[in-house]
Amino acid sequence: MREYYENNVAAVTGGASGIGLALCDMMLSFGAKTVVLADIDETNLARETARLDEKYPGRAFAVKTDVASQQSVGAMVARAAEVGGRLDLLINNAGLGLSGAFDDASDADWKRAFDVNFYGALYGIRAALPIMRAQGGGQIANTASGIAYVAMPYQSMYSATKSALLGLTTSLRYELWDENIRLSTIIPGTVATPIWGGGPIPDFAITPEESARGILHGLAANQRVIFVTDMDREGAVNATDPGAAQRMDEYLLEVARKRRAGTGLF
Repeated sequence: MREYYENNVAAVTGGASGIGLALCDMMLSFGAKTVVLADIDETNLARETARLDEKYPGRAFAVKTDVASQQSVGAMVARAAEVGGRLDLLINNAGLGLSGAFDDASDADWKRAFDVNFYGALYGIRAALPIMRAQGGGQIANTASGIAYVAMPYQSMYSATKSALLGLTTSLRYELWDENIRLSTIIPGTVATPIWGGGPIPDFAITPEESARGILHGLAANQRVIFVTDMDREGAVNATDPGAAQRMDEYLLEVARKRRAGTGLF
C-alpha cells in the first residue's frame, strides 16, 4: 500500500475525526504528498491538522467544509488541487449517523439527511471530475454503510441515504471507467467513532485505524465495494440470498422489537 499512496494528493471530508482522520494520518504515513482534512468542526480541524503537521511538516492542510453546501465542497476540492498541484484521491467520508422512528422524522429532517449523506458526496464528485479529467484520471471513494444492504429498522433515513450513495457510486464506476476515474463504495464496518453521539458502542466495533487500513487496502486494489469486515460482507450476501430471506426477516423483526422496547440495538 505504501507504494500506491506515496506522493499522492488526497482530500478527505469528515477528516478531523474518526475514520476520516485515521485515513488522513495513515496516507501521510505512507508518504502522501499532501492530504487535505475537510471538516465542519473548526476546533477538531485546527487541533488535528496541527498535530499531523508536526508529524508530517508541510503535508497536512485544513479546509473548513460544510458538505451540505455545494459552494463549500467545491472550494475545498479546488484548494486540495491547488496545494497539491493535482488531485489523485477524493474520499467523501463525512456523514450523519441517523436513527429514530420514521414517524418522528420531519420532511426537513429527511432533507438534511440527504443534504449531508448523499448530496455532500455528489457535490464532491461534481467538483473533482473536471480536475481528474484534465489530469488524465483519479480516484473517488464514497463512504456508505452495511446498512445499504441490510436496512435496519428505526434507521430509515440512514438506510435510504446510504443505499442511494451505493447506487450512485456503482453506476458512476462504470460510466467513468474508460476515463481512468475509479470509483469505490466504502463499507467501513461498525467503528468506534463520534458518530455514536456518546451512546453505547457495540463491543464488536473496530477502531478507526483498523477501518482505515482496510479501506486503503481496498482502494489500492480498486475494489468495487470495499467491505472492511466479514460481518458486513456476510450481511450483504445474506440480504440478497433468497435462501436466507426468512432468517433475515426474523433477525430484523427481532431488532425492530428490541429497539422499540429500548432493550438493545441488535
